[in-house]
Amino acid sequence: MEYDVVIGLEVHVQVKTRTKLFSGCPYTYGAEPNTLTDPVVLGLPGALPVINQEAIRQGIKTGLMFECRIADICKWDRKHYFYPDCPKNYQISQYDQPLCRGGYVEIEKPGNARNIMGEHRKVALNRIHLEEDVGKLTHSECDSLVDFNRAGVPLLEIVSEPDIFSSEEAFAYLHSLQMHLIYAGISDGDMEKGHIRCDANISLRPKGSSTLGTRVELKNLNSISGVKNGIEYEVARQKRILDSGGYIEQETRRWDAEQHISTGMRTKEMADDYRYFPDPDIMPVTVDEKLLSILREELPELPFRKQERYQLDYDLPYTLTSVLCPNAELSAFYERAIQHHQAPRIIANFIANDLLRELGESNGQITLQTMPLKPEHLAKLAQFIEEGRISKQVAQNLFMEVFRHGKSLDELICAQQWEQSFTKDELNALCRRIMTANPKPVEEYRRGKTGAINALKGPVMKETKGQANPQLIDQVLKELLSE
Repeated sequence: MEYDVVIGLEVHVQVKTRTKLFSGCPYTYGAEPNTLTDPVVLGLPGALPVINQEAIRQGIKTGLMFECRIADICKWDRKHYFYPDCPKNYQISQYDQPLCRGGYVEIEKPGNARNIMGEHRKVALNRIHLEEDVGKLTHSECDSLVDFNRAGVPLLEIVSEPDIFSSEEAFAYLHSLQMHLIYAGISDGDMEKGHIRCDANISLRPKGSSTLGTRVELKNLNSISGVKNGIEYEVARQKRILDSGGYIEQETRRWDAEQHISTGMRTKEMADDYRYFPDPDIMPVTVDEKLLSILREELPELPFRKQERYQLDYDLPYTLTSVLCPNAELSAFYERAIQHHQAPRIIANFIANDLLRELGESNGQITLQTMPLKPEHLAKLAQFIEEGRISKQVAQNLFMEVFRHGKSLDELICAQQWEQSFTKDELNALCRRIMTANPKPVEEYRRGKTGAINALKGPVMKETKGQANPQLIDQVLKELLSE
């Protein structure tokens, strides 16, 4: 039997704030265990929570970014469960009056050989709400250790509708979510550090049916590729059960990334199991239009819209915009460069091909912030190329010198005698000599094989040591070959 796959994702995002959600206790990744706690975090008697306003602002900005309806009033609820990493035995969350409802996340589905740019579509969101994180348990063979450093850290829970229909779409959704959250400064978005954690609800239904199947929640998905792999395994597991006449039990399963299998954890809890009720210690939050206007102004131009603008205003192909636009710092570097000299395509190629290669090969030792190369260097290189002062090969050499040492471009050109200096008459004599020494490509070109000219250009460039203008070489060769 054929089935439709239906997926909903619950994504917990660690919000970038200086302190925790309901206390002034700071939080930094990697601190010694149980050093970032206070009476509120530990739920000690008499300790009362106080709302972190920056977390509220970041939550609203996230809702605005994803076109959600922002609540006029949202309240806080206690979600009860008993587990060692939850010191109060309840978690402060939002149940029936969340901060944001509705909205969508725009995704780009995988492209193909015919169309490298994939189709865009909107994945519907159900809600976004704020809640506090719990601690972290570390299990060994004989015992379990708990670290409360993470307890109380503000989380955004972003809940999609069951509007994702393949593991590839789930991958694209998480990639887009991560990109947007980092872009807007909501979160650092590092899944290895637990900044983004995902649970997937997966069900199968007969192909063409509109009735949802029994869903299984998959936990412990610690990377975007892990989500894709876990979904694919769970879809295959459910299909085997259904094809053999069995039925799917509603349960929570743990994904084992090393063995690539899921194992049962517990039957799925329902909302009643958590005994939600309004938190009596925290007042509801009121959101007015003035605050919404301020926060809308703080949102940056988002990556997919920036990509469209680059293609329209700078005539850049998708292969370049898809490299520049997903990274806010990289696109800002690019825009500063083209302010110095309007050569969008040349500068974009330097960034996409040369700059990112060198940054990657440095293994994090060199960054956009620490490298000697500045936007004005790229602008000047592009200007020199357009003016015919240097060849593209020389520009590559100059780029490497400036990237590594930050030297002056003019000084480097003079010191290395890299400036193009051959006249047309000098090139004419040289090209005639090269053609005489290479009769085969000459004959091929004159028979209509125009690509044969490249077999002549190479020797000319070698003789001139890259100091001749490639466009002028091309012009002279074509004139001579047409005689």
